[in-house]
Amino acid sequence: MSGPANAQGAGAGEAGPSPELYPAIAWVDRMGTVRLWSAEAEALLGHPAGEVCGTPAVELLTTRGDCEAALAGRDRSDAGRSWDGVLALRHRDGHEVRVALRVRPLTDRVGRAGWSVSAGDAGRIERESVDRAMMRALFEQYPALIALLDGESRYRLLNGAAERVLDRPGNRLIGRHAGADAPHVDSGVIDRVLRQVRETGESVLGLPVRGRPPSGPDGDRMWSLSTFRLTDPADRPLGMCQAYVDITDGYRAERHLELLTRAGAGIGATLDVARTAQELADVLVPALGDVAWVALSEAVLDGDEPPKMSGPGQWNLRRTGVAPPDEGWPAGLPAAGALSPALPNHALLRRIAQGETVLLPDRDSVIAAAEGYSELAPLFVPEHGHSAIAAPLFARGLVLGTVVAWRTRRPGPFDQEDADLLTEIASRAALGVDNARRYTREHRAAVALQQRLLPAATTDTPAAETVGFYVPAGGGAEIGGDWYDVIPLPSFRVALVAGDVMGHGLPATATMGRLRTAVDTLADLELDPDELLTHLDDLVQQLQGEAPHQGDTVGASCLYAVYDPVTCQCTLASAGHPPPVVIRPDGNVESVEVSPGPLLGVGGMPFEATTFDLESGSVIAVYTKGVIYRDDHDPDAGLRRLNDRLARSGGPGRDLDGVGHELLRSLGDAPARDDMALLLARTRAVAPEDTETWEFPADVSVVAAARKAAAGQLAAWGLDELSFTTELVVSELVTNAVRYAGGPIGLRLIRGDVLVCEVNDPSNTQPRLRRARWSDEGGRGLFLIAQLTTRWGSRYTRSGKTIWTEQPLTAELGLLDLSL
Repeated sequence: MSGPANAQGAGAGEAGPSPELYPAIAWVDRMGTVRLWSAEAEALLGHPAGEVCGTPAVELLTTRGDCEAALAGRDRSDAGRSWDGVLALRHRDGHEVRVALRVRPLTDRVGRAGWSVSAGDAGRIERESVDRAMMRALFEQYPALIALLDGESRYRLLNGAAERVLDRPGNRLIGRHAGADAPHVDSGVIDRVLRQVRETGESVLGLPVRGRPPSGPDGDRMWSLSTFRLTDPADRPLGMCQAYVDITDGYRAERHLELLTRAGAGIGATLDVARTAQELADVLVPALGDVAWVALSEAVLDGDEPPKMSGPGQWNLRRTGVAPPDEGWPAGLPAAGALSPALPNHALLRRIAQGETVLLPDRDSVIAAAEGYSELAPLFVPEHGHSAIAAPLFARGLVLGTVVAWRTRRPGPFDQEDADLLTEIASRAALGVDNARRYTREHRAAVALQQRLLPAATTDTPAAETVGFYVPAGGGAEIGGDWYDVIPLPSFRVALVAGDVMGHGLPATATMGRLRTAVDTLADLELDPDELLTHLDDLVQQLQGEAPHQGDTVGASCLYAVYDPVTCQCTLASAGHPPPVVIRPDGNVESVEVSPGPLLGVGGMPFEATTFDLESGSVIAVYTKGVIYRDDHDPDAGLRRLNDRLARSGGPGRDLDGVGHELLRSLGDAPARDDMALLLARTRAVAPEDTETWEFPADVSVVAAARKAAAGQLAAWGLDELSFTTELVVSELVTNAVRYAGGPIGLRLIRGDVLVCEVNDPSNTQPRLRRARWSDEGGRGLFLIAQLTTRWGSRYTRSGKTIWTEQPLTAELGLLDLSL
């Protein structure tokens, strides 16, 4: 039987649709009669075998032309040829069915037996053929590398992209192990992935791997590798599929974005010029290059503006940040801290000075740039350096320095995209460097101001030896308003002060200076601590009235303590300030119980004074809250820690400077969040034999007795040369007390590095120095005292006032011209 004339035959050798698509089977004898009919044929056309077998096959055809062609083909001598085609057959219920047929001749012993016919739904077969064509086109035309592997990870089939990437024809790769011919990716990675997929059946999708295919135009490439297992419908392994998608452009863009993000987050956060330069170098290596350095103008490191340079010859650059640091830095290159030599007026340097980024993409361009400057090349070209980028740190119209990156190990050169990236990073970093420079300048000025506002770190007075410490917040990055002070007072007393102004920066420092000056002035009035804080509170309220115009909030805490070495008593008052800690001579440590008043500036609340004994040799520590306020924000716990540390380090006889440094070190290495001021004072006492006290009634006759008592005591002390002036002082002061104040009248002499003479009376009227006219009979007493003594003054007490004078222990003033 031969096919009808309009059947489209495919060569027997051509690959056709899968046999599973032709399930219906029939056998037709040499005369065209159906002899066998399968159940699938019945399902396709609806005719049972009993109706079809024994009838001519042409009766199933629906068109007259197909029937005539089939009958004619049956009688042709070449009717033994196979043919494939699509014919319209009649279904049992009468409708037409398009059926794809495969007709193959069968021969018996004599050479002819009939035909075997396979049939299937033509529509389904046509769709399957289109699908197969599309799948093959997808495999062949997919732009990424696709490879099909057998169960032993050997190539079975590769698409055109694979041949282009691997730079080999597919027939030379078939049968080779995939790991050995991957696109120059680490074969160990490929073997591990293949083994994992083969053994577990779990797919590996989107694994980024680096490779360098021989046909790649840009050197190293990044691939997204996916590997998965192939199975048949029964889930039996057939092999594996590998796909490599080139993600180099996206990967580089992502890496560049990540680098920009790191640069934005990691450069310039510390406001330290040198640290900012190092942060820039650290960002560039190894993300962009193998070696990098940042060179800054020395003026920038000092916080000043760099000179407006007319050419590179005037650059005075210091290599500030380098990467990799330490042992990773190339031998022969100047290390961090090196000062660059005078630079020539080179064209590349002029371009950098004008704000341009310079790219040296290859070794030839590096050699050309160094031509004629062989003596300078080793200072700027690392060993094996083959590609470089140099960019200026350009901010606010100033070239602050340069940043240079080299590639020495990785083979790929820098390109314009890398140069553009460095330009953007350098532009951002330049602003960070300039901000740090400006901060350095202002911080230097503020620190200088604050250092001049604070007292000397150590003092030595008859009342105490003291050592003060100040640690600004942020490890020196910030300044604030914490202060301490030691104020010598008359009669060998000393005032110890600690204060803390709210806020940081210059406003807090300036306020601190005003408050410290105010405390010094009020201390000179010899006010009691509680009264002094009341006056200081008034001042802070006045400053608050000025603050709205300045945009600042003014407030402060303060502790003011007065120690008297004669009585060995300390009186203090606190305005919201932490209590002092005392180390007794026997080593016991205790916090002084005080009744703290409100912070300065609150107003309306009284301050309460506390008096306690303070033996000679005791150490009293006054401080600001930064010493005890740590991360736990618990002042009570901080005070206990301070007591414990002083108990361990502040024993009797310990050097105060060493105690203070050890205490501050024990607080940890992390920069403090708040300023810390600490004042340590070791008390002294005036020996009882160096003090003598008398009391007299308010009678004129006692003046002579007072003079006699003073002269006798001076003789006992061996200070006879002071008798004349001292008797005049005692005479004038006791006379004034008898005349204007009433009794009882107290007289006290204290011997120390000076001679102190005190007269106290119950009057609250302060004496006033005035110049008497030539005709006045009185009014010259205080004038005489001022001439005979080095200084004098008056202070209120709870029962009146005390007038005091000081004289040197040697008669330096000479005799007074009595004509005065």
